[in-house]
Parts: sequence; structure tokens; C-alpha cells
Amino acid sequence: MKVLRFALLLVLASACSILKPTTKNDVFPGQAQLPQEEAPHVNNSLEWWYFTGHLKDVTTGEEFGVEYVFFHFSPDGKKDYQMVNFALTDPQTQQFKYDYKLDKLAAPLTAALPITLSETKDAQNWTLTGQEGRYQLQARMAAHAGQAINLSTTPTKAVLLHGGTGYEQYGAVAQAGYYSYPRLATTGTIEVGGKTHQVAGELWYDRQWNCGSVNKRNVAWDWLSIQLNEPREEVMVYAVHDTKTGQSIGGGSHYGAQGENLHLAEKDFKLEPVTYWTSPTSKKKYPATWHLTVPGKGYDLTITPLVPNQELNLLLFKVLKLNYWEGMCRVTGTHNGQPVTGNAYVEITNR
Repeated sequence: MKVLRFALLLVLASACSILKPTTKNDVFPGQAQLPQEEAPHVNNSLEWWYFTGHLKDVTTGEEFGVEYVFFHFSPDGKKDYQMVNFALTDPQTQQFKYDYKLDKLAAPLTAALPITLSETKDAQNWTLTGQEGRYQLQARMAAHAGQAINLSTTPTKAVLLHGGTGYEQYGAVAQAGYYSYPRLATTGTIEVGGKTHQVAGELWYDRQWNCGSVNKRNVAWDWLSIQLNEPREEVMVYAVHDTKTGQSIGGGSHYGAQGENLHLAEKDFKLEPVTYWTSPTSKKKYPATWHLTVPGKGYDLTITPLVPNQELNLLLFKVLKLNYWEGMCRVTGTHNGQPVTGNAYVEITNR
């Protein structure tokens, strides 16, 4: 799961001088209830609607990466906050641009469908509407002129309930609601550097909630989503690290070509960084190239970033800095000894 995106929002709780965010309004039915879980959970400790993926210009074949996410959280169970992150990657020019906005909401979000989320920054409107795999994403960066998206999605594969129930257990760290649409056929336009591209491709969508129970700065997070071309299968793996004790826990999901949902325990895969990249901005050292093996499914994969610098440097509440790496990657390797390729997005926080 992308669930230490809450690494991003645990800092928000600290910035609010709320060192132990409440989870009293979180919901644990044991089985994700769809489509209700798509709607905002009232006063949830932390939840998000998260899109990442690779899209191509239908004429030129130029490829672009998209990250677009709405966060919703209520640190004290009374006041609601919203944050939006929007990033575009251009491998052709090796450019990475992003924008973000954190806001206290005038009124709590309500459990209404379809999703209707919006944010405004310097007269630019960012919106997300829809439900159950059919979404409309519209945004234009305020921080960088000539960067925008206008995209529509349709699911080409059924929803993936992580953990088999739509709840993922992260050891003793947290239990969070989590499901994905790992292949959303996507069309529309992307504007990069002032040039508009008609694009098509596939986005990966993550929906998570109940994520505010992780409130320690010593938690670090690696997350990878992989879309394989042939066979058309998906893999999500994560590793959560306790930087104080040195302990790690891992898990994930394998989603078969015919919709087989296999939970991956830590023993079922091996994820190792092969190379590293050091940020010239934050001076942080991040894993860059990864090696992933899933022996039970015959996968031996290498995940390589298409642009080294896909780091976001966020200033929250005017005093708190947060740096994390999230970007588009290429996948190569073998499946049962035969060559395989694919696309990936990787997130690395608190390293």
C-alpha cells in the first residue's frame, strides 16, 4: 500500500502541536465495504485518493509521469484538513515539476458519492470527481507555468482488495483500509512546458484510510507499484523501517492476469536497493535502482528511475520541511525465465 504517504501527514500532526493524532473516528469493519469506502470517512485520522502512472503522447510516443493525490485528515477528530500534491515527470527533458497546497477546511468532508474534491491555489483549481474507477482529474500548477492535466479514467481490471479484505496489517504499526484499481485506462491531455499533449495510458489508483495511527518520525517507508506488460499482472510491495531499532516489515500483493489476488508476506519476496542517488537539494540519499524477486510467481525484476531527481521538497505550516522521492520507473527482468517489461512508480519517505 502506499500507506506511508502518511509519513507525509504524520508531520502535519506534529506541526499542529498534536503529537498523538486521534484515531477515534477511524473505521474497522474487517472487510472493505464498496462503494462506500470510496467516499470520505468523516473526521478520519488520515486518508487519501492517489493516482500515479505513465502516459504517452498518442502521436509522438513521448512519455510522461503523473502523480496526483488528495489527502484528507483530522488530527484532533474535529477540524478537517486537506492537502493536494501534483507532479509531472518529463523523461525527454529530464524535468520534474510539482506543486502542492495544504488547507484547513471550512467544514468537515461528508461521506458523499460520487467523490467531489477540490482545492484552489493562486486562482488555479485542482479537482477530482467520480467513483469506482471512473474519474476526472483536472489541475494546473500555480508554482510552474505551463504544467497541467485534464484526464479521464476507466477501469480495465476489477478492484484489488489488499490483504484479501481491503485491510492491510502493517505488523504492529497500523491496520489500514487499502484497495487499488491497478489499471485505469486513461485518456486526455497533459500540458508540459507549455505544450499540450493528447495522451493515453494506464494509471494506478490507491485508496487508503485509517492511516494516522503511525505518528512516529522514526518510521521510514518504501513502496513500489508495478504494471507488467506481458503477462498483464500487477505487483505492489512495501517495506516499513524503524530507523531506531533497525527492524523492517514487508508485504504486498500480486494480482494475476485473470484477477487472482495473492497476499505477499515478507517471506514471499525480496526487495533490495542496487544503486543510490543523493539529492543536491536536501542532501538525502535515496535508493534508486531496485532488485525485486517474487520466487513463487517466477519474477526477477529490476526497477530503474527514468529521471534521477524526482524528489519533492515540501514546506508545511511555513516551518516544517518534508522531503520524499516519488517517481516513474521502468521495469525489466524475467518471468519464469522469459524476458518481461513494465512500468512502475516508487515512493521513498523518511530516508
